[in-house]
Amino acid sequence: MEEILQVTDLKRVYGKGGAVTRALNGVSLSLKAGEFVGVMGPSGSGKTTLLNCISTLDRPTSGSIVVDGHKLSQLNGKQLAKFRRERLGFIFQDCNLLDTLTAGENIALALSILKAPAGEIPGRVWEIAELLGIGDCLNKYPYQMSGGQQQRCAAARAMVTHPSLVLADEPTGALDSKSARLLLERLEVLNRDLGATILMVTHDAFTASCCGRVVFLRDGQIFLELERGGSDRRSFFQNIIRVVTEMGGEMADVF
Repeated sequence: MEEILQVTDLKRVYGKGGAVTRALNGVSLSLKAGEFVGVMGPSGSGKTTLLNCISTLDRPTSGSIVVDGHKLSQLNGKQLAKFRRERLGFIFQDCNLLDTLTAGENIALALSILKAPAGEIPGRVWEIAELLGIGDCLNKYPYQMSGGQQQRCAAARAMVTHPSLVLADEPTGALDSKSARLLLERLEVLNRDLGATILMVTHDAFTASCCGRVVFLRDGQIFLELERGGSDRRSFFQNIIRVVTEMGGEMADVF
């Protein structure tokens, strides 16, 4: 299977002299096309820094990141901007929808930026909205939608361009449990039916249990990788909890 993401010996150091923080200290991981991978770890473990480096929002101190065959360190400013538009999709904890646009217009904007043929846009917007269960929200403005609907709209905007890699940063963090479940169910559908490749940072074991694999970070390094394999979600959830406990009882409350 094609490898979409390859991170090799990634390091990110902040500060100088005696005040140095090693946010990432030699992280290596890879994602194949169609994988749904979670990243967990306590505060300060490096998970957000990892996501920021992969998303090109931050530059690593050393190491390499290759996304869909593109080595990020070799891209200049214009190339990076084009790469972000065409290859990456982003789902943030805060939906970041434009308040003056309807849900449909928010989703369509991503296609317009890529100069997709105007005649194709309505159909593509409708298709992704239906998959995410918000087909009846396309004419609503963000303030007219629930938090869960807004987040699914944000997910639709991220997915509608069929990016090589979708990066999700705590996508359920601001949602109630019902809305979180609905979003996760839809992300699983997009992963299964569209073959979307997703890397998701989360602090929540239940959220992580929808992934096929979970990478645990501690002190800027990979502590363990856990494969779901053929186990059901409940069993995988229990395995995740066991790893959290193994990492240290004092950390368990941050997941």
